[in-house]
Amino acid sequence: MKFELLVSQVGQRLIEHGAMVVTAESCTGGMIAEALTSIGGSTAWFDRAYITYSYESKTEMLGVNESTLQKSGAVSQQCVEEMVLGALQQSHANVSVACSGIAGPGGGSVDKPVGTVWLAWAVQGQTEVVSQQFNFDGDREAVREQTTEAALEGILRLLN
Repeated sequence: MKFELLVSQVGQRLIEHGAMVVTAESCTGGMIAEALTSIGGSTAWFDRAYITYSYESKTEMLGVNESTLQKSGAVSQQCVEEMVLGALQQSHANVSVACSGIAGPGGGSVDKPVGTVWLAWAVQGQTEVVSQQFNFDGDREAVREQTTEAALEGILRLLN
């Protein structure tokens, strides 16, 4: 498994903190959750995943405001921050990661070219949401893999 070392480090940190993680994914289509559950024992620290590809699913499952989607779009800081908080609210997890981006090959624009991805992380009980925009290179699979790696690294940073 490509992310095995990173996932085992994330799992160890979650166990040390007595925490569980939830994912809210758009452009990765479940790749972050797949990576997190690829090693044995992940039931101790993985709660659930939301794959919210459409605007409607982001609104219905995670409580993303329709006005956010209309004003900023799904690939925006505001959207992923609402996704990450919604995932925490709708789960039993204490740690959350969310992503939304343009994996390609189409769908990009001048303002948001292919490879533009927003990630957000949150911890239950902490007021600050951490979010970051990335501009990844490569084809669709490469963008999704880089997003997954950045998501996992972000969880580690959050817990260190």
